[in-house]
Formats: sequence, C-alpha cells, structure tokens
Amino acid sequence: MSTLRLLSAAALLTLATSASATSFVITTDWIVDATGSSSDATSSSTKDDKVILAAREDAASFVASQGAIRGAHLEAALQHIHQQQPGLQATDAQLAEAILAN
Repeated sequence: MSTLRLLSAAALLTLATSASATSFVITTDWIVDATGSSSDATSSSTKDDKVILAAREDAASFVASQGAIRGAHLEAALQHIHQQQPGLQATDAQLAEAILAN
C-alpha cells in the first residue's frame, strides 16, 4: 500500500509540473462546475459522489502507471462522469487527474 502511495505522489508531482494548461483548465472547470454550490437540492456533487470517491485509489493507480492500470472503480466513475456530463471533452487521464484533485 505504501508503494502505491509513493507512486501516486510521484505521479501527481510529475503531472503537476508537466500538465498542459488546456488539460488543467478542462479538468478544473469540470470539477468547479460539478462541485460548485447550488441552491438546487437535487444537483449532484462529485465531491460527495460515492462512485467518484470509490475511484480515487484506482485513479491514482491509473495516473501513476500512465494509463496501464484501469481498475473497476475508475471505469465505473468514468462512465458515470460521461453520463452526467455528456458534452465533456476530456481524456480518461484528465478525468483521473480531476478525481484525484477532488
């Protein structure tokens, strides 16, 4: 487990320094839009979304392995995100980064 955390931390550091502005804007805009406060009680929030929360460890593995490891929780979260935001133009890697940043 500590190896996974070390790999995740290293991957996040690498991604933080090498991420393109476009991917950062796309993922952060989506997170802000999805988690922003709303007076609508029915609005969904990825911050509290159980599908997204369950995918954090899989997202870390995905990012650390540069996409080689795709866990079931991450796959479910990616499908969930695409259903919630059908017009979202983001790669799986960008979404995994956003899940980790959330």
